[in-house]
Amino acid sequence: MYAIILAGGLGTRLRSVVSDLPKCMAPVNGKPFLGFVINHLQDQGITDFVFSVGYIHEAIVDFIRKDFSNVSYQFSIEDEPLGTGGAIRLACEKTNLKTVIVCNGDTLFKVNLSKVVSFHDMCGADCTLALKRMVRFDRYGVVDLNPDYSIKSFKEKQWYDEGLINGGVYALHAGKFLNENLPQKFSFEKEYLEKYFDKRRMYGVVQNEYFIDIGIPEDYKRAQTELAG
Repeated sequence: MYAIILAGGLGTRLRSVVSDLPKCMAPVNGKPFLGFVINHLQDQGITDFVFSVGYIHEAIVDFIRKDFSNVSYQFSIEDEPLGTGGAIRLACEKTNLKTVIVCNGDTLFKVNLSKVVSFHDMCGADCTLALKRMVRFDRYGVVDLNPDYSIKSFKEKQWYDEGLINGGVYALHAGKFLNENLPQKFSFEKEYLEKYFDKRRMYGVVQNEYFIDIGIPEDYKRAQTELAG
């Protein structure tokens, strides 16, 4: 299986604790966070990687070449910020597979990828989202599902007592996605998922596995105690 890892995040909210590094390279117990993401994907059967990079991409290139020299990988380098959607499309052009896994380099969601991909293929989906059930939160929007697990709606960020959030891991039909009439620069979440969920075959799979997003200092600090080096 192929995985596209979005690794171009600026990490502006982490500047107080991590400076001059892409967000996914923030050290956790002496190891770049990206390494935990790669290790989990390898454990789930991923054999080939495309790293979508931009900001200070040299640090990521050096890290992969040094610590993951035995991995099959390519780099998709943005000359200018393309948004998550543009970055994914550019990276998809480097694969020749129908289905690819897409995830964020600054989020570790330990999903069972075989279950996600099996459901994705069974449904003939354009895109399948791995969803995480959360309680008492306001940092994320909520995804509602129909009885057949197709996407019913996306709700904006606000306070929720409980709900399903988009965990940032997708099984994506790369060919169909590349054929969409989308701008060069766009948000995958806003201008693809939220715009087309009721016009394309999009589904959600609930995975109640470990989840952490290091995008804010509090959760970055939590990662230091929850993830072994």
